[in-house]
Amino acid sequence: MANRFRPEDLSCPLSTTLRHVGEWWTLLILHDAFDGYTRFDEFQRNLKISSSMLTTRLRTLVEDGLLERTQYQEKPARYEYVLTELGRSLRPVIVTLAAWGNERLPAGERTMILVEAESGDEVEPVVVDRASGRRVDGPEYVFTAGPAASEAMRRRYEPPRTR
Repeated sequence: MANRFRPEDLSCPLSTTLRHVGEWWTLLILHDAFDGYTRFDEFQRNLKISSSMLTTRLRTLVEDGLLERTQYQEKPARYEYVLTELGRSLRPVIVTLAAWGNERLPAGERTMILVEAESGDEVEPVVVDRASGRRVDGPEYVFTAGPAASEAMRRRYEPPRTR
């Protein structure tokens, strides 16, 4: 299985991520995969996506290492698409995107909500720092150049000069 995440992509983690999962159908296919869909016809029926678009998107997801294609039937040859570990690692991103969308809708207009499986209680996901448990969406958290940053990235995040 080829994995198209390359070291040269690391110049900007946002552009790298969007290059791999920023296309509309890609996120919807991944969402369906998290809901247990694995077969071409399941994805197509649920998403109402054209065969050619679904074929292209699934091929890309396999090439990127987010899904694994395995044969489940020989005659005729049939395949299923299962999330890889890398693909499963995108679940928090999908959950957060859905929550962001729901925050902008009146409660009665939400078509899908996140709940705790056992209790059925609705939950509100937030992004927190693993070490401190503090939310990281406030102004006290900022991006800065990382150890592998290009010169352009370092210039972008250099501290402002004092006059």
